[in-house]
Amino acid sequence: MKKILSIENLTVLGIILGVIAGIYIPDLMLNLKIIGDVFLNLLKMIVIPLIFVSIFMSIASLSSSDDLKDLGIKAFLYYVSTTALAVLTGIIITNIIQFDVSDISKSSETIKVNHFTWESFINNLIPSNIFQSFAEGKAIHVIIFSILFAIAVVGLANRKKEIIVGFFDGANDAFLKIAKWIIALSPVGVFALIGYVVADKGIGVIISLWQYVVVVLIGIFIHAVINLGLIAYIVGKVNPFKYFKQVREALLIAFSTCSSSATLPVSLEVATEKAKVDKKVAGFVLPLGATVNMDGTALYEAVAAVFIASVYGIELSLFQQIIVFITATLAAIGAASIPSAGLVTMTLVFSAVGLPLEGIALIIAIDRFLDMFRTATNVWGDLIGAKVVARFMNK
Repeated sequence: MKKILSIENLTVLGIILGVIAGIYIPDLMLNLKIIGDVFLNLLKMIVIPLIFVSIFMSIASLSSSDDLKDLGIKAFLYYVSTTALAVLTGIIITNIIQFDVSDISKSSETIKVNHFTWESFINNLIPSNIFQSFAEGKAIHVIIFSILFAIAVVGLANRKKEIIVGFFDGANDAFLKIAKWIIALSPVGVFALIGYVVADKGIGVIISLWQYVVVVLIGIFIHAVINLGLIAYIVGKVNPFKYFKQVREALLIAFSTCSSSATLPVSLEVATEKAKVDKKVAGFVLPLGATVNMDGTALYEAVAAVFIASVYGIELSLFQQIIVFITATLAAIGAASIPSAGLVTMTLVFSAVGLPLEGIALIIAIDRFLDMFRTATNVWGDLIGAKVVARFMNK
């Protein structure tokens, strides 16, 4: 009975009931949005402190700088490889499944969207005020500062190092305990979030763009189940189905919140407590992955580029598709771990091959729906990455 009423199963039930309620009692679910917002705020409240102490403890507890370099290189190689694989999967699928866009207008209303540039991204990597970065929830700033701070502490005299590390070790345990309290609210929070999305967007919008939705979902399924599953089995030497069962709670939270960062407290908890991933590895790889690893987003942007090209009657050459592959891979790494962040970085992909940016307006109505699936894929990739890197670190 206790297993049936587990948080994971109750969260699944919350998703199902949320969809049903969103369809049949939309007015009520629109009013219950506040419950979902409170749940999201609780998750966001604990994310930044958790990122800071997790990465700090992962580095401070390493025996040498060589271990840090080894861990960082392995994590980086994994994330770049899987993101590139996701984009390649999306491009291959769109070349196999041809879009029929005769019923979709080739003109759309102009949409205002912030343009993504690598210059601004690089300039914003280093925080000018770390306290402001903490307050604004800028994860990449917190990650960079925590790495520098941890390296500095490692170089201190043993007594001073022990005091600082001991304090943050206790803080880490306290933050994880708070995270567990928040996780216990998942079924209610997920119910409100899913119900609101269905009530607000409706099912009709999804039906009108069914081809695009189907292609994106097929691509995500292939990458999440086949690509990442094989990586987990062959490289990580772990049964992907068993591992999925152990970490599924994090994937359900990712699905409902559309935020890798908001899911991080749950990812850390299930990875270390249920899947028994080394805490040092999980504490470094998962926060980093929540910021830079966006497999689902990368695949989504590649499919979107080909779809919009079809809508506007533009035939992408092999060279242009290679450009899409490169830019979608790099843009996904630069995407923020927040809902619909892919819409911002999508401008980089579209601009690279001369696609009209107003084409984004055609797919924005179903972005939140697809965002749930691609965020779950992002987090699944992070969790497999933690297992893979842990295996090689143990070697």
